Amino acid sequence: MPSESNQVRAYMRMQLLKLTKIENESAVRANLARLRRGIGKNPGELPELWDITLEGMPENLYSNNGMPTKAEWAVYNSLTLFALHQQGKDVKTNMMHEEGISLGKAVRTLIAGKDDESRIKRRFDAVITASSPMEFAVHIRGIVQLLKSAGIPLDYVKLAEDLYVLQIPEAKSRICLKWAEDYYRAVEDKAIVSNETEEEK
Repeated sequence: MPSESNQVRAYMRMQLLKLTKIENESAVRANLARLRRGIGKNPGELPELWDITLEGMPENLYSNNGMPTKAEWAVYNSLTLFALHQQGKDVKTNMMHEEGISLGKAVRTLIAGKDDESRIKRRFDAVITASSPMEFAVHIRGIVQLLKSAGIPLDYVKLAEDLYVLQIPEAKSRICLKWAEDYYRAVEDKAIVSNETEEEK
């Protein structure tokens, strides 16, 4: 059986495809609007979201005590944040989910100059030091709003997997390190591009 984090990843990919591959554009917009109403709520709290956030989830990822599981939190937060990020943008021509753009890489892309760095880094630090799924959601929401304004996409399949792992105390540091590496790797990539541009002049 695949690991639970892999199951979360696969389920999130399946739900994103269901959401964005509908031919009827008004149905896509309606589903995304429904998801946005779930921002700040607990998984399962809004019956209107049960089909989008729970239908088809592997049985072992469901709760057996009425309390949302790590997987349910991860998928719910990622889907509602995607809906926020995608608001006002066409999923066919301006998709805000893009595989390979981790949270660390996306956050670094927000920094255009020195003035931005401390402000953006503070928000990023708040995500990393969050201690509950709801706290993660609150802090990541602020970052997603900045990404939305700047038109910068994010890998929501990977985000779901990361949010699942972040809830496992002994594994949290691994995700935080990966985000930090991606954040600073993006700095090096920018520097290389900048140097190459200067040399071409």
